[in-house]
Amino acid sequence: MNLKSALSALLIGATASVGVAYAQTVALKVETDKPGAKIDRQLFGQFAEHLGRGVYEGVWVGPDSPIPNTRGIRNDVVAALKELRVPNVRWPGGCFADEYHWRNGIGPLKDRPATLNPNWGGVIEPNTFGTHEFMDFVQQIGAEAYISVNVGSGTPHEAADWFEYMTTAQPTALAKQRAANGHPEPYGISFMGIGNESWGCGGSMTPEEYAAQLRIYARYTRNYNADHPTLKIAVGPDSANTGYTEAVMKAWKERNWSWDINGLSLHYYTVGAGWPPKFAATGFGEQEYATLINYTLRMNELLATHGAIMDKYDPEKKIALVVDEWGAWLAPTPGSKEGFLEQQNSVRDAIIAALNINIFARHADRVRMANIAQMVNVLQAMILTDQDKLVLTPSYHVFHMYVPFQDATFLPVTFDAGAYANGDIKLPKVDAIAAKGKDGKTWLALTNIDPTAPAHFELTTRAKRAAGKILSAPKIDSVNTFAAPATVAPKSFEARSSGNKIALKLPPHSVAVIALED
Repeated sequence: MNLKSALSALLIGATASVGVAYAQTVALKVETDKPGAKIDRQLFGQFAEHLGRGVYEGVWVGPDSPIPNTRGIRNDVVAALKELRVPNVRWPGGCFADEYHWRNGIGPLKDRPATLNPNWGGVIEPNTFGTHEFMDFVQQIGAEAYISVNVGSGTPHEAADWFEYMTTAQPTALAKQRAANGHPEPYGISFMGIGNESWGCGGSMTPEEYAAQLRIYARYTRNYNADHPTLKIAVGPDSANTGYTEAVMKAWKERNWSWDINGLSLHYYTVGAGWPPKFAATGFGEQEYATLINYTLRMNELLATHGAIMDKYDPEKKIALVVDEWGAWLAPTPGSKEGFLEQQNSVRDAIIAALNINIFARHADRVRMANIAQMVNVLQAMILTDQDKLVLTPSYHVFHMYVPFQDATFLPVTFDAGAYANGDIKLPKVDAIAAKGKDGKTWLALTNIDPTAPAHFELTTRAKRAAGKILSAPKIDSVNTFAAPATVAPKSFEARSSGNKIALKLPPHSVAVIALED
């Protein structure tokens, strides 16, 4: 299926039903007179690692491929991502970044060396998708570049040379080499990640060891494009471990004029208990659903914990907390290649995506950037491909529905979240956030977490109409496939006021995003 067919499939289905308020209705009120922080559009970032079929086949097919492409980058994937208004893409990793040597990925394709990708399946890395191809890709989709430099197996010299190669306009040897490779003008690099998971696959460094490396890399890896500043992001905590947060923030507080950072990264996946990930992506029941939703909601506590440490050193919130790896990490699809991290994407993943975005929005004063893992064919992907076929996942649809929240102003919502229980697991039944969009409209995102019963809302408002999209599915493990791409697809959602109330009904395990209109 091509992109046109996939998008056309979204139109299948009737307008969602709107119910009337009755007992146990959730009363909603948007506090339009109490605007909060900006929900930075960078919160909706993506992640493209050289992992499995994420880059090769997912993005890059080569200029000679029969799959329609522009300079080797597949056109259907570009068109789908443009619809999401992707703000930034993190590349080349991930664990891959700390074994990536950028010079292997420049120059004529035929001359690039074949190397190994020991982190992800031990497969050959052809290096045909390198710096120029990545920059071409982000420009095609209208996104900004988030480059992760190699701290684990690289050197400050290598990282400094890479940024000179990419960003200087002066006629240095590296700038001339860039021009000879097809790009005379300097690139604009918006974000620089100084290493990746240095507590783990990026070098197994103690917090103090990493802080020492950070000072060096932050000092010598320079952006030379004054027209396009680069924000530097340090490696931060692994989930609840606070050691890196303390060490990096302390180093930043004690810094001198020679170096600085703008962000601290946090990685947290919805995995469930134990490692490796063992929760199935399909064929699961209500207990597995509730367990993973429960793990997802821990993101709120993590942001509060690390945010409090950051506040101690940075009460003015100059340093952003950047959640540059998040999402559901499930058991791989049976029969898929080892280390490729392929998994299906169900309506449960859509709810996980919505809940995470809602949590980020509530912490938008500190959390100003995030990157879901990952973009195509890997983990909680937006898009799945099979040769020339493409399917949009439920997570893609949530990101598409939430586009109006990009750079919107957070508005508090008062409501009783109620309760949904499965065994010993106690969860809220519903969730909701609101914002004043750049279009001037008030937007409301509603999630019915409960997989067993609909949710009835009653919104107190002066608006006359609520209209938008709702994403629901027949079952909690419903997925989109190449044969049935619209099993989980948005449908129109509309309700009109009665007095100063608008009644809304969401089916079980569903997400709605609506605008309030006069």
